Amino acid sequence: MKPHLFPLLVIGLATHAAAAEVDYLRDVKPILAEKCFACHGALKQESGLRVDTAGTIRAGGDGGAAIVPGKPAESLLLKRVADGNAETRMPPEGEGEKLDQRQLAIVKLWIEQGANAPDEPLPPNPREHWSFQTPVRPTVPEGQGGRWVKNPIDAFVAANYERLKVAPIESAAKNVLLRRVYLDLIGLPPTTEELRAFLVDESPNAYERVVQSLLERPEYGQRWGRHWMDVWRYSDWAGYKQEVRESQRHIWRWRDWIIESLNADKGYDQMVREMLAGDELAPGDSEVLRATGFLVRNRHASNRDIWLDSTVEHTAKAFLGLTINCARCHDHKFDPIPQVAYYGMRAIFESHDVSIDRLPGQTDLVKDGLVRVFDGKPKEPTFLYIRGNEKQPDKEHPVEPALPDVLATKFEVEPVSLPLAAWHPGLRKDFQEEDLVAARKAVEQAEVALKKARDVVEKAEKAEDESKPAAVAIAEAKQHAAQAELESLTARYEAEFAKHTVPRAANFEELAANAAKIERQAALCKAELAVLQADEALVKARQAKDPMEAKAKAAITKAEKDQKTAQEAREKAQAAVDKTDGNYTPVGKPFPETSTGRRLALARWITRGDNPLAARVAVNHIWLRHFGSPLVENVFDFGMRSPKPELVDLLDWLAVELVEHNWSMKHLHQLMVTSNTYRLASDAHQLSAANLKIDPDNRALWRMNTRRLEAELVRDCLLHVGGSLDCSLGGPDIDFQLGESSKRRSVYFRHAYEKQMQFLVLFDAANVNECYRRSESVIPQQALAVANSPLSLTQSRLLARRLTESAVGDGEFIQRAFEQILSREPSVNELATCAQFLAGQATQLAEPGKLNLFVGEKKAEVGPAAEPVQRARENLIHVLVNHNDFVTIR
Repeated sequence: MKPHLFPLLVIGLATHAAAAEVDYLRDVKPILAEKCFACHGALKQESGLRVDTAGTIRAGGDGGAAIVPGKPAESLLLKRVADGNAETRMPPEGEGEKLDQRQLAIVKLWIEQGANAPDEPLPPNPREHWSFQTPVRPTVPEGQGGRWVKNPIDAFVAANYERLKVAPIESAAKNVLLRRVYLDLIGLPPTTEELRAFLVDESPNAYERVVQSLLERPEYGQRWGRHWMDVWRYSDWAGYKQEVRESQRHIWRWRDWIIESLNADKGYDQMVREMLAGDELAPGDSEVLRATGFLVRNRHASNRDIWLDSTVEHTAKAFLGLTINCARCHDHKFDPIPQVAYYGMRAIFESHDVSIDRLPGQTDLVKDGLVRVFDGKPKEPTFLYIRGNEKQPDKEHPVEPALPDVLATKFEVEPVSLPLAAWHPGLRKDFQEEDLVAARKAVEQAEVALKKARDVVEKAEKAEDESKPAAVAIAEAKQHAAQAELESLTARYEAEFAKHTVPRAANFEELAANAAKIERQAALCKAELAVLQADEALVKARQAKDPMEAKAKAAITKAEKDQKTAQEAREKAQAAVDKTDGNYTPVGKPFPETSTGRRLALARWITRGDNPLAARVAVNHIWLRHFGSPLVENVFDFGMRSPKPELVDLLDWLAVELVEHNWSMKHLHQLMVTSNTYRLASDAHQLSAANLKIDPDNRALWRMNTRRLEAELVRDCLLHVGGSLDCSLGGPDIDFQLGESSKRRSVYFRHAYEKQMQFLVLFDAANVNECYRRSESVIPQQALAVANSPLSLTQSRLLARRLTESAVGDGEFIQRAFEQILSREPSVNELATCAQFLAGQATQLAEPGKLNLFVGEKKAEVGPAAEPVQRARENLIHVLVNHNDFVTIR
């Protein structure tokens, strides 16, 4: 190693060398972990070298010692990482970024100082990582927690309390608990009537009955549908104007499927199978086909690689909690996933494509249709991209569909034979009848038009209007073309059904020849009509007031060109009439008759009871959304970078519980929200000083975490307390720009790139590209959004009217307002302050001439009350919906 390679950067380190040596664990090991472990760590040891401990670095590999303490110039490791040749330096180009000058200086100085490092045990085999082992139901702890333990969740949590020497604080007040569970399960606060009924219900199972009733309400599916839409990356179509660049039109049917499936408590396993392979699992069931929107969502119109990369990445993250995408360019740096395993996963999806199927009663696929996936490219090969470069595919070694070895040793695929209606939907009987009815109607309309044209000619014979006979000729040609199209359609349907009868009909060849003949005759009729229309257009162009005008001349030139084109098309159609072959145009667009079965095999493997990851990942997502923090911190990475969680036994117990209860998510909800752990208070005045010292981040869940309402709930709750929320289920996505006027729940608004309601974006709505866990921010714009929103003003005024109708005095009005908006009574101070506010506001509003006029951009749907006392009440309601408690789950 030549000293001049590090002339300046080493000076800063060397200056302090006498005072402080380079620390191996702090300074050197993180560099080696980032740059070297992937090829020289526990996963693999190229050239027999491991550098994941100081001992293995000293031991060296096939090339001898990696370092010579005190002699950096003789240390092979330093020579290789500082090599200026991109092909021979380490890490190799394409495998990772080279060490920068600062990192090189640190490694050099460490060696110079003697390569001091503590003894370290060898890291464990990655295949033995906790999350790669099939969960086994652990024994529920006994003896800790005493009567506090309500169910097994509490037992595991109490055992952790005992270990950490913390104690749970008291349970939440009844009103706080009720508001919490309402918001958690249906995304809406309780009404005043529901709150009061619960507070006076002293029966021992009152709370459990509330939980059960909430799980049965349709709003549950809407609430939890949005949670899973986050995880599964729901996105409506995105693109410039009407151009669809990402996702696809009508994907809202997948959203409806999610909500309906949750309300029906369809097993999580079944939902996964239908999302990944609904077209192979139930190819004739349009209700199931909706589920494949999970894959449709990844569609990218301009780049197939981006499409498939997203599919692999987010299938693994969503259902397995693995970052398989990290192995696209090189072997995974941390997990036992080689690069070829990434492409093995891609091969599972290589053949799939997206279709918009026709729906009964609608032939325009832009207006409506069933969007779903199918295997349209069953023979498409998969190639490994060298260093992840799509321009460098390794075409000599096609990659077969496979799963990472660490998870599965065999991947058994059985092709799926599809029924006729699935691979040739154009032959559905209902579609045939619709098409024939439409063709007959076209004939009837053409006959009516022809009669009308003839009547006009008869009345205008004395006028010597030459255009009238031309109009009759065109009308006659239209009638002939419509009749011919009806006959062609009928003949082609007959031939298609004969062709696809099993066994094929004996008279198919005859029917095919007849269909081809009639289709060619229909094409000739259409061509003759086009010639007549072109002739008429040319006559009209030549009849212009000033045929020498530039615009008129251009019109004549165009009409002459169109006439010539029409005449040539007629000649071509005339020549084709004499053909005798059976080549007719099939009705509809047929797909491959067999699907590969790869996605179904993947889906069945993911949802096997012994899959080590699927149930754990699902449990973790549900736990996060009930308790505010997950059991496994990185919700989409359960790999080597995720240490064993403190409550791993609880995680495994719940994973097994989910599987053994038919993957019922409602069962898990009930367990979680009826636990005493869930019922703990979160109030600041109840926090334990001892607990805070031991566990300031509440990792042990000795209290409940407070949470900000998600963006959709802020809007929904405003409408709900105002009595305006429309909780109806399903339907097409609503224009995001209608968020201030439409009363539908927020889950139904268009959610796509550059197509999001601004109000929701301000409150941290889901990132369209990836949102496995919502972020939370507190910014001034949020308060301004609620304060100035026409929606907020309207709902405040509507609620004030309602409360005034049932409240006698200001005190009762204030009480009911707090109950309706914040699910609690006002404190003595709050009651006094609000009463004072009402009085002051009424006095000020009684003299409008002294007030400053506020000019806003948008007006609320409901104007302010004219009467000062009522307007003061409206203002108080508006203040309360801007209260922090309104947007917080406590």
